[in-house]
Amino acid sequence: MINLKRDAGYKAAEYVKDGDVLGLGTGSTTHYFIEAVGKRIAEEGIKVMGIPTSFQSLLLAKKANIPITSLEEHDIDLAVDGADEIDPDLNLIKGGGAAHTLEKIVDYSAKKLIIIADESKEVESLGAFPVPVEVIPQSSRVVMKALEDMGAKPEIRMAERKDGPIITDNGNFIIDAKFDEIESPLHLEIDLNTIPGVVENGIFTEMVDKVILGTKDGIKEL
Repeated sequence: MINLKRDAGYKAAEYVKDGDVLGLGTGSTTHYFIEAVGKRIAEEGIKVMGIPTSFQSLLLAKKANIPITSLEEHDIDLAVDGADEIDPDLNLIKGGGAAHTLEKIVDYSAKKLIIIADESKEVESLGAFPVPVEVIPQSSRVVMKALEDMGAKPEIRMAERKDGPIITDNGNFIIDAKFDEIESPLHLEIDLNTIPGVVENGIFTEMVDKVILGTKDGIKEL
């Protein structure tokens, strides 16, 4: 059976070089990248270290026997991460897994960033997916009002199998802000981060070096 996410994740693992420090993204596609790196460690004996972007990727890395380090100790050679939407200019919306703050720090710090996804994530323009905005809990009402003034329809993301809002690894809330149209991802990314109480938002601009898409016709690289 074709698994497009697995295809993309395994292809990205081919770009890992012996000695690399890796930024390990979060999500269902990155899961396969971490798994594939673990196989290369076991089968080829390559030596790499990983900097996880969430507890999820930390646990997966440990399972794959990838030694863990931190941004305090090492620079990142290659970060590999997923995306919820990818436009023709390789701008992204990320944060479906509520880990976009640390993902942005890690991805921005990397010498090279590869985004992996299945073909459904490639879009003509960003905006069908809401923009995740991580906020300090005490600011949530004020931020919601500011987002409404910007033309968004904001909702606090609620947890599943837990009462109340999603709590990020940083102890914050996520507000999903649905915009009818995103004319300039770069300007919106900046504008969102100027709202007091916003920690980080899920628009990623001018960071991506390569996108690897799993498609029904094979791997597509952008």
